[in-house]
Amino acid sequence: MLALKKVGKRGVEEPSTPAQEDAKVKELRARLEPLTGRSLQYATDSCLKRYLRARSWNVKKAEKMIRESLTWRATYKPEEICWKDIATEAETGKVYRANFLDKQGHPVLVMHPGRQNTSMREGQIKHLVYSMENAVLNLPPGQEEMVWLVDFKGWTINKAVPLKTVQETAYVLQTHYPERLSVGILYNPPHIFETFYTIVKPFLDPRTARKVKFVYSDDAESMKVLDTLFDKDKVDASLADDDFDLAEYAKLMQSDDEKAAVTWNLRGSGGGADTPHPIPNLSTLKLDTVNSSSRYTATITTG
Repeated sequence: MLALKKVGKRGVEEPSTPAQEDAKVKELRARLEPLTGRSLQYATDSCLKRYLRARSWNVKKAEKMIRESLTWRATYKPEEICWKDIATEAETGKVYRANFLDKQGHPVLVMHPGRQNTSMREGQIKHLVYSMENAVLNLPPGQEEMVWLVDFKGWTINKAVPLKTVQETAYVLQTHYPERLSVGILYNPPHIFETFYTIVKPFLDPRTARKVKFVYSDDAESMKVLDTLFDKDKVDASLADDDFDLAEYAKLMQSDDEKAAVTWNLRGSGGGADTPHPIPNLSTLKLDTVNSSSRYTATITTG
């Protein structure tokens, strides 16, 4: 048995040497074989390490977790979701990938829950999955995590998503996108949201919950989190009312759809925007509680 040590800063048990990490990855891969097609493409060594970290390097638990993800990806086909599938959901700029990175090189997903414009659970989850896949597609070399910047301007309890949607969203993100979140910034949440968050928090893995930071513009101490993460001019632009240009963002996402098609070899595979993307039935999922742009001015290049 490999000797493990606890890394207190991350709260995760890790092998004490790179060689021990590699041995864990090799063991997990052997359990998963044979993998083919997109499953093989998805299950890179860095991917397996993320699932192992999410399960404290327990190979058996990591195997169960990634098998669930591989099954989900084979049926939901997140890599085939296109801009036109989620354009209505996206039109208000309630979730978008910022055109800048944080100071550590993480992509940034900007979220404005006050701009909620739909009520259908399936569409909302598909939009978030599309945004996650797009952020992963645009990760800089060597980077695996992203930052969420959630601005609560205009949010009221009437715009809160139903608990069932929250539960299913948490399940999808934690099960199928493990170790993707670097930090989640909740900016100026109203006091009533803090009550709502106490209901949601039990469905979060403790490691995920520790990455969530409440930041208030009238609290200089909490604002240091933004100063540490972002260049001020960039984050201020993302928090402005005119931060989102739908036409320019649509062009950027359509360009990224082409990049995703090449990455996943979708041409001629029978996939595409018209392929159905069923939402998992929440009644079949085991959802246990857990104790413990700025405005887009990007240049679109074709060819």
